[in-house]
Amino acid sequence: MNTKKLFSIVIPIYFNESNIPYTIPRLKRLQEILPEYEIEFIFVDDGSKDKSLELLLLERKIDSRIKVVKLSKNFGSMSAIQAGLHYAKGDCVGIISADLQDPPELFVKMITSWEKGNKVVLATRSGRDEAFSQRLFSNSYYFLMRRFALKDYPNGGFDFVLLDKQVVVEINKIGEKNTNIMSLIYWLGYSQDTLSYVRQEREHGKSKWTLNKKIKLFVDSFVSFSYAPIRVMSVVGIFTAILSFLYGLFVIYNAIFGLIPLEGWATIIALITFLLGLIMVMLGIIGEYLWRILDESRKRPAFIIDQAYSEDD
Repeated sequence: MNTKKLFSIVIPIYFNESNIPYTIPRLKRLQEILPEYEIEFIFVDDGSKDKSLELLLLERKIDSRIKVVKLSKNFGSMSAIQAGLHYAKGDCVGIISADLQDPPELFVKMITSWEKGNKVVLATRSGRDEAFSQRLFSNSYYFLMRRFALKDYPNGGFDFVLLDKQVVVEINKIGEKNTNIMSLIYWLGYSQDTLSYVRQEREHGKSKWTLNKKIKLFVDSFVSFSYAPIRVMSVVGIFTAILSFLYGLFVIYNAIFGLIPLEGWATIIALITFLLGLIMVMLGIIGEYLWRILDESRKRPAFIIDQAYSEDD
């Protein structure tokens, strides 16, 4: 009878053709470091148009521990992770990117922490070997998350994590779309531990983490976990209304007593333009919330699996 625990590792794949030949051997070496565990590798191809899927299937022929899930199109890394979690059977489940910027060997310490009873073990970044612009965006994003969304959220953020199977079950139950899975994991509130590391520079391939995807993640995170945008709109609206009321009193007073001549359309046009712009921004913020409510109400899945290559295929 096999008494070994199962450790599942979920790896989202998107245009990682140049990374896969290096990532898989390094992940496999974990078996030597963790002989008391059985390991399964769940690669989720998120609609890649390169040879990523082909390389994964070749590796699967060699090693049956490798499971491959092919999505019908590119749904985004968060949806790819959700798909992988649905296929993970492990007593604990790790999530790691395929570009080796996060060291897989850290899983050993993370499992040690999990064995002590922590159901979520976060690998947080104490530093980044990345360009200044990337560090600036990331640091600003996580600062705003801590300030306005999730209190005490890790300073450097995280997307390298180990979860107990109970946490995975809860995430699969929620099935939320347009969200940040990492923030959702933190929001669940399970007992957690943190380990710090320095995120390494990408050595192979080019990142597909574009500005548009970063902006979407930023908006998704705040709409899902914070009421701050709506609260800011309320405050700005009240403040603007008070200023408009005071200005109206000012105009009436001077019209009665004629102390200051009030003339010129430039001022009026400037005020109207400013207020209309403010209203449009507010409507845009409300639209982001409404669109996500509509998207959830449609009950469309966060991802669609084209084909799964597992032990049963």
